[in-house]
Amino acid sequence: MTDVRLIRNFSIVAHIDHGKSTLADRLLEITGALSRREMASQVLDSMDLERERGITIKAHAVRLTYRARDGQEYQLNLIDTPGHVDFSYEVSRSLSACEGVLLVVDASQGVEAQTVANAQLAMRHQLAIIPVINKIDLPGADVETTRRQIEHALALDPADALLVSAKQGIGVEDVLEAVVRRIPPPKGSLQAPLRALIFDSWYDAYRGVIVLVRVVEGSVSVGTRIRLWSNGQVYTVEDVGVLTPKSVSTGRLRAGEVGYIIANIKRASDTRIGDTITDDDQPSSEPLPGFEEIKPMVFAGLYPVEASQYEGLRDALEKLRLNDSSFVHDPETSVALGFGFRCGFLGLLHMEIIQERLEREFNLDLITTAPSVRYRLTTKSGEVLFVDSPTKFPPLGDIAQIEEPIITAMIMTRAEYLGGILALVEEKRGVQKGFEYIAADRVLLTYELPLNEIVLDFYDRLKSVSRGYASLDYHFSGYRASDLVKVDLLVAGEPVDALSFICHRDHAQARARALCERMRRLIPRQLFEVAIQASIGSKIIARENVAPIRKNVLAKCYGGDVSRKRKLLEKQKEGKKRMKRVGRVDIPQEAFLSVLKVGS
Repeated sequence: MTDVRLIRNFSIVAHIDHGKSTLADRLLEITGALSRREMASQVLDSMDLERERGITIKAHAVRLTYRARDGQEYQLNLIDTPGHVDFSYEVSRSLSACEGVLLVVDASQGVEAQTVANAQLAMRHQLAIIPVINKIDLPGADVETTRRQIEHALALDPADALLVSAKQGIGVEDVLEAVVRRIPPPKGSLQAPLRALIFDSWYDAYRGVIVLVRVVEGSVSVGTRIRLWSNGQVYTVEDVGVLTPKSVSTGRLRAGEVGYIIANIKRASDTRIGDTITDDDQPSSEPLPGFEEIKPMVFAGLYPVEASQYEGLRDALEKLRLNDSSFVHDPETSVALGFGFRCGFLGLLHMEIIQERLEREFNLDLITTAPSVRYRLTTKSGEVLFVDSPTKFPPLGDIAQIEEPIITAMIMTRAEYLGGILALVEEKRGVQKGFEYIAADRVLLTYELPLNEIVLDFYDRLKSVSRGYASLDYHFSGYRASDLVKVDLLVAGEPVDALSFICHRDHAQARARALCERMRRLIPRQLFEVAIQASIGSKIIARENVAPIRKNVLAKCYGGDVSRKRKLLEKQKEGKKRMKRVGRVDIPQEAFLSVLKVGS
């Protein structure tokens, strides 16, 4: 049994691609958790997608044993967190399981938006922060400028920053020594009733749900009857152990330790991140603070290209839900696209990952409708509704007020690209909340922006206007009333539900015209004229016509009276009118695929 004073629980946080996973690899290598033969790059990133994109999607925990320079042997619990803004709640819960963090900053890129957000998150959790300046071996590394940015943007002492090259292994030993010296040991009584924090879970086909926990107080061992605080379900613990990163059964976890629990839990959705586990026989009087339900932020429809793949898509979503309880799906039907599912995601990256996993792992071809957000509607009768799809909107006359979700965004950029970025956020209806220079040529902008303005093309345009030098971090900050309208697309008088969208009244006409123009080019010509219209309620705000295919009825007229030609043209005109009344327009699948591509 390790003395609690020799335990250190810490996490590594950083902006994307600042070398977090590489540093974790070096720590595993130096402490001997894996032999050189077993080592692989990004060893904690188990998914193919994580390795390909160079990002961490799931949180991971690993126990390291380190003999420090003072001769003591320490137990280090490293909790590797996701790096993207979509998974910020998971990061927040992972930090709740720690007493300190390594804040990694790239020496060539400096402090970025997510570095600031992660530092503020660590400060809110009152954690010890050890700044680590990584990639000092790169030709473009500027250590002094990075130190100044750490001081100005993060309010940390730059003298405490460690200089490291995780790739070359330079300075990694100093990182371990700093963890031992600067991060306090865990608090928590072994005699108190059990309270353990869930910070991750996944489904194993043979053993059920495996739950990663930090035991805050008390202890848990094989045979303990545990209760999940949020839903009151009771299970008997079948196995308890730690990850080194291989799973090693220990039979018991005590206050201050991090490990896994297996208790024959059938669904990952029952074990919610941030929930408290307590002993059913001697329950704690209150749960650990900070738990909240994970709420999806971005919604989109997923439809199979082939109708025969619907059953396969349903089974694939059920299997994926076992491992990722943060996304939700409900069946929905579209007149244009047939049977599919309305899915809720944490953000755009999360949506992209889920779609890619469905297509890769389950061999499906999917159409994704344009992403939307969840609006809060107040009807004239006083009822409050949450609506995540334009097709579910009540009639315009019944709505008293529409509120849209607002985010607080932090944008870090070089001063030379400021003009283009300010123009972009103004166009997206941004309200400036902060503007500060953190270095001579680095600016931190804080803006309030409507979430529906950033789900389509904001990130791409931000990267393009800043030539890739701007970084973005955001968090949800509430709802705000806005002048929003639902725009319907009508083809030959029939509404096409899959192409309806919600936008601000000022932008409705421009977007409607662009959509009508695009559909005009995509819908094949018929024997009669096809009107493509966009409407707000009963008011038409844009229109395009698809010209009919005409037979040249005058070809056989050579000479003769003009009345004969007129008679033939009038006869053709009557036929076209009759055809227009009874004709139906089938919109080809290619038209939907082209228009519904995310960001189009």
